[in-house]
Amino acid sequence: MKFKNNFTLYILIVLLGFIFAAESSAQEKRLTYNQVFNRAQPQLMGSLQRINGWYDDENYLINPEGKDVLAAVNVITGEETIIVDYSFINQQLPEGFDVKRGLNNKDDYSNYLFDKDNNLYYFSLEEQVFKQITDSDFEKKNPSLSPNGKFAAFTDGHNLFVADIEKETVKQLTNDNSETVYNGYASWVYYEEILGRGSRYQAYWWSPDGNKIAFLRFDDANVPKFPLYRADGVHGELEWEHYPKAGDPNPIVRLGVADVSTGKITWITEEDDKNYVAFPTWTNDSKSFLYQVVNWGQDNLKIYKANVASAESSLLYEESQPSWVNFMDDLYMLTDDSAFIIKTDKDGWWNFYLVDTNENSIEQITKNKWNAESIELVDFENKVLYFNGTGEESTESHLFKINLDGSGLTKITEIPGTHSVTLSPGGTYFFDRFSSFNTPPKLDLYSVNEGHLKSMGDSKLPVWDEYKLAKVELFRVNIPGGYDLPVKWYLPTDFDENKKYPVIISIYGGPGSKSVRNSFGYSMSPYYSAEKGIIFLSVDHRGSGHFGKAGEAEMHRNLGKWEMHDYIEIVKWLRGKQFIDETKIGINGGSYGGFVTALALTYGADYFTHGIAEFSVTDYRLYDNVYTERFMDKPEENPDGYYFTAAVNHAEKYKGNLLITHGTMDDNVHMQNSIQLISKLQDLNKDFEMMFYPNARHGIGYPKVFHNIKLRNQFWFKNFLDTTVDEIIASESN
Repeated sequence: MKFKNNFTLYILIVLLGFIFAAESSAQEKRLTYNQVFNRAQPQLMGSLQRINGWYDDENYLINPEGKDVLAAVNVITGEETIIVDYSFINQQLPEGFDVKRGLNNKDDYSNYLFDKDNNLYYFSLEEQVFKQITDSDFEKKNPSLSPNGKFAAFTDGHNLFVADIEKETVKQLTNDNSETVYNGYASWVYYEEILGRGSRYQAYWWSPDGNKIAFLRFDDANVPKFPLYRADGVHGELEWEHYPKAGDPNPIVRLGVADVSTGKITWITEEDDKNYVAFPTWTNDSKSFLYQVVNWGQDNLKIYKANVASAESSLLYEESQPSWVNFMDDLYMLTDDSAFIIKTDKDGWWNFYLVDTNENSIEQITKNKWNAESIELVDFENKVLYFNGTGEESTESHLFKINLDGSGLTKITEIPGTHSVTLSPGGTYFFDRFSSFNTPPKLDLYSVNEGHLKSMGDSKLPVWDEYKLAKVELFRVNIPGGYDLPVKWYLPTDFDENKKYPVIISIYGGPGSKSVRNSFGYSMSPYYSAEKGIIFLSVDHRGSGHFGKAGEAEMHRNLGKWEMHDYIEIVKWLRGKQFIDETKIGINGGSYGGFVTALALTYGADYFTHGIAEFSVTDYRLYDNVYTERFMDKPEENPDGYYFTAAVNHAEKYKGNLLITHGTMDDNVHMQNSIQLISKLQDLNKDFEMMFYPNARHGIGYPKVFHNIKLRNQFWFKNFLDTTVDEIIASESN
């Protein structure tokens, strides 16, 4: 019996050994360069199911796989109902038209607007009518259907037009366009810094009844022009851009309302080049709208209510801050027009306030010492606000609800991480796209009151478990001044504290802009860097939004100063680790991140040894006035602050290895920035690397983006690993 027991034990040990060996082998696969950067198979992550929004409170919208339709799916039963049969509709349209590319604004998906070959076309599913509604060779920009489906608006040659679909007529609402005057089409600096890139330059807003259009008129006559050169062909081409740099004059702006039927224009404001005017928000009765005015110094904001019939405006809200104020692009009007909700950080954190539209009174809804982020839904009947916010941990994002009177704050999502939710119209259900720093995105369906209902998908594929990946950690580092900076890093796959590892610090760094979140990254590239023995790290400074307006306000008139201070403190902390190679501390960023990188390799040259500065601001005198003056005031008002922002003023300290890249037609951060830094480094006989991308705008687009990716990897592999991309690919192919 004793022999039998020993033999049994021996067999058990052998079997366990085989099992452990098999599991270990299954997890020993390593990522390859082609997998991560060239989309070679197998991929470790797949796409989540696309939800097209909600049809009503109990049905959500999808495009079922293998079917050319839009379907509503019942939350409880899973039953699918076809809402739009794309293939059926397309059979009724002329060749070259696809209903999936049409603009639609009706909940019943009955009307469609098409933009093709510089003309607009309209199709009514209900009436089975297809018609061309414009006939000219000029490009129709930002076309849109009116809420009532009777009209289509667009800009053409910097004028605003409206088409009457039933009458098949086109009316020109403005006629004073010129090379510098735009109606309903934004001046560049408004597009970039106020209305946002998502506007696509659209600067007009329909009334809810579809009978009026509020619009902005711009005049760039006093705004200096900047040349952008396209080097194609024999002689090339010069493109001029009206671009106000720091201290330059602003575009003259005026707010008006056009009556669609009569064509009459009512001007609400006078021509103004001393203030910024934006964001008309219509009341639901279409009789008035709110608009916002921010002064040139951007430390005062006013919200007015304009009566369309009388053209009179009344002040409803005013806010001033010693640092800066922000436009409220997410202002929310209640359904009965009695009040509107604003989000402001005037008390030190982003919170929601309820402002009466008639009595000029204001009541605070949320009173949190953390940031509210966005409104998800206002249940007006039950007086409940659903919103996204960080909660107590600034690296996270959760769904909350609160009564409009400020009572009953409830956190709906509980799992630590980042929750991106889509709430049903009645607030009964929501989809949750969740991830954390070590959990790839998942999609789940929840009931607000009953919790989890159904798992809808996991981006992590089964093959994930066959790979040995880097360890990811999220933590805080306390620096002098009392700030606990959030840090996320990827440690090498076979991490050994007795070895020395280089570090890449990836940053952006702009005011109120976070890089460190408890969420899964956008790509597997940090894992790959760590696999090759490079620690990949992200960190946020005091002004990134994690510490409220008090932290951000320290950046006022001081862009670059505190970013450098805090990032240098992180390098000091890294140097205290025995496993860090102090001769290989790299930093990488684009745009504002390029600005920080350029400063790090000059002003911070005693701490940062290598860097890639991409499409960088190298001197804030060269950037646009709206963004720059918000934080820095005018150059003549803050000469010392502007002096510090210019990397050329610290270039003598440069002693590392810097790669500078830029698109030659960057209309946001002009290549002039990189050229001036390059010129200074040449004058000082400094060694550096550079790569310009012909005709590229801000960021490097297709197809040159693949060259840019390889260039960046080549830089790090050459300097930190003493190898090349091609050598690594060859070794991984063996």
